[in-house]
Amino acid sequence: MQRGLQWLAHRWFLMTRAVTLGVRAVVLDSDGQVLLVKHTYTPGWHLPGGGVEVGETVHVALGKELAEEAGVTLQGTSILHGVFFNARISRRDHVAVFVVRDFDWSGPPEPNREISAARFFPLAGLPQDTTEATRRRLAEVLDDAPVSATW
Repeated sequence: MQRGLQWLAHRWFLMTRAVTLGVRAVVLDSDGQVLLVKHTYTPGWHLPGGGVEVGETVHVALGKELAEEAGVTLQGTSILHGVFFNARISRRDHVAVFVVRDFDWSGPPEPNREISAARFFPLAGLPQDTTEATRRRLAEVLDDAPVSATW
C-alpha cells in the first residue's frame, strides 16, 4: 500500500512540474572511501541525495538530503561535478552531482522508511549491487572517465 501511494504521488508530482531536479553527492572521506546509501524502495547501493524542493537552492537541498539520508553535515564548499539527464525516471528529470570532501559524519542514521543503510566503502570494494549510474559517476570523478550527459 505504501509503495502504491508513493508511486501515485510521484506520478502526480511528475505531471504537475515542468522539470524535476535532484541532487546527489560523491562523498569521499580522508581514506578515499565513498559513502553509499541503500533505499528501501529500489534495489542497489546509490550515491546519497534527493529532490530539490520549490524555493530551495541545490546547495541547501544537498545539505538537507545528506543529513537526512546519511548523517553527513557539510563543512566546506561542494564542487559541482555535472548535471545529468535522467530519462529512466522521466523525460523531465535532471540530477546535479556534487563532490563532497569537507564534512562531518555522525555515523549512519537509524534505518527508516526511506533509507535502510548508509556506509562508507573502499573504492576497490564496492558492493556488487552498486548501481551502474553510481559506478559511472565514480569513474568520472576519480578515474577521469569521460563525463556522460545522461544518468
